[in-house]
Amino acid sequence: MSEAAVTLAPWIAAQRTSLLAQRGHAWLLQGPSGLGQYALGLEMVRAWLCDAPTEQGACGHCGSCHAIDVRTHADLCVLMPEVQMMALGWPLSEKAQADIDDKKRKPSREIRVEAMRDAVEFSQRTSARGKGKAVLVYPAEQMNHVTANALLKTLEEPPGDVRFVLASEAAHQLLPTIRSRCLGHTMVWPVEADSLAWLQAQGVARDAAASFLRAAGGRPEDALALAQSGRSPQAWSALPQAVARGDVTALGDWAPAQVIDALQKLCHDLLAASVGAAPRYFASADLPKAPPLGALTRWSRALSKAARTADHPFNGGLMLEALVAQARNTLHSRH
Repeated sequence: MSEAAVTLAPWIAAQRTSLLAQRGHAWLLQGPSGLGQYALGLEMVRAWLCDAPTEQGACGHCGSCHAIDVRTHADLCVLMPEVQMMALGWPLSEKAQADIDDKKRKPSREIRVEAMRDAVEFSQRTSARGKGKAVLVYPAEQMNHVTANALLKTLEEPPGDVRFVLASEAAHQLLPTIRSRCLGHTMVWPVEADSLAWLQAQGVARDAAASFLRAAGGRPEDALALAQSGRSPQAWSALPQAVARGDVTALGDWAPAQVIDALQKLCHDLLAASVGAAPRYFASADLPKAPPLGALTRWSRALSKAARTADHPFNGGLMLEALVAQARNTLHSRH
């Protein structure tokens, strides 16, 4: 499903209306993944640049709105890791695209300082359409310290007609000086009924929507991504017992980062069960018996360590086998 085909969630629309009624040249949208930071940030810049905006946002029909839809707006600068820009259809700079096409390097997984310097230069130019300029940074935590420092002075003393939206899924990782220069907005966590209704509006069956929403920890956009990934709710429910058996095939077509995320969710729920709390990602009936707390704590630390290198495994197959073996040993541990 394309980005344009996804219906804007009502809780995102409500936040958009609230934020557009406020003044400020730089906003930091913060909260965990799956709550719509990118969607809200894009709605804000659409409204700022729109030729005929209303209190509810952009008109959706003018030349500015069309230019954003086709990723050609002269007064909008989008900063993302190159892998995400390519996935969402945003064009790279000519040099970056040429380097990737010529296989001189791979698309970056962080926001490159060269792109930030281009954005600073963009912010100092005259507006092409006369409605000011906007810079959207997502996910902002993917700026390293050099990239973030390149943004600092412009955030502190912005040209008169440029506004910024930094959307983050881990705002605590941002430099304090970046956070202090922005107006903060914590994303609204929608109630379950609203999330389920929205997922069904995207074409997800009700029973499947409930299962995917649980698997995503109540985060609707993450639940939609799971539904669109081709995985079944039944496979998710069967995962804990499959891992307890050491069944590698249950995770065979998952990327290393996805495997670690799933195992961290299983570990979380078993830790919760071991102290008498309700699980968050799996149904209680799907979980194996929780091993001792010490074993779960050691497993949690090991998964956090593995997550730091998940995007660059030496051998994906061996990593998967090692992770599943580690999980099986933990689930059968007696101490």
